[in-house]
Amino acid sequence: MTTSLPKAARRGLADEAADVIRQAIFAGDFAPGAPLREVELAAALGISRGSVREGLALLGREGLVRGGWHRGTSVIEITEHDVEEVYAVRGALDRLAAVTAQSVLSAAQLARLDELVAAMAAELAGQASGPRLLALDIDFHDYIYESTGNNRLCQAWHAVRSQVYLFQTRRVASGYEHYRERVVEEHRELVTLLRSEDRESLARCAEHHVDTARQNLLASLRT
Repeated sequence: MTTSLPKAARRGLADEAADVIRQAIFAGDFAPGAPLREVELAAALGISRGSVREGLALLGREGLVRGGWHRGTSVIEITEHDVEEVYAVRGALDRLAAVTAQSVLSAAQLARLDELVAAMAAELAGQASGPRLLALDIDFHDYIYESTGNNRLCQAWHAVRSQVYLFQTRRVASGYEHYRERVVEEHRELVTLLRSEDRESLARCAEHHVDTARQNLLASLRT
């Protein structure tokens, strides 16, 4: 006899609210530490406070907002301690993702990574936009994770992805010239090593890529 299962839940207003609020945070409309008030958000989005509350709970699970009983919800702060924790995790994950992808990437998938690097270069050749470059940067790493075929590794990445994105917006905003000078060559080097059989050099490059971002962000926080 066929087991009776509940119908899969459709994507609802809470998910849409989370998407809109997340993008507003990345765009700087809500700065780190800024309060996120349910009443105001519900009015702005034209949805119920309940849907907003559920959306904020989703962002809380991503580590992008903080809240609790008897206190409101706010965007996470960017502290040195948080940066050290998040980039330590990201460094380990990026290393694993790179060496895993190296053994499974097809020619077509490598070509897609080339396209993303070319898009970064084209952005720099025109009216380069920090947010656009960062979006391409994150797309590049998303694609590497997806290409590994390791669902648990992808889940681990998505657990910190929103925090990484927020921290990178601060890094780009505070050191844009340094970022634009390095972004294309760093990602081009990663693709070159992904095409090679040099596992150790790729692992070191992936970790160094993350550590450079960590150091630059910490420097911006200290100044």
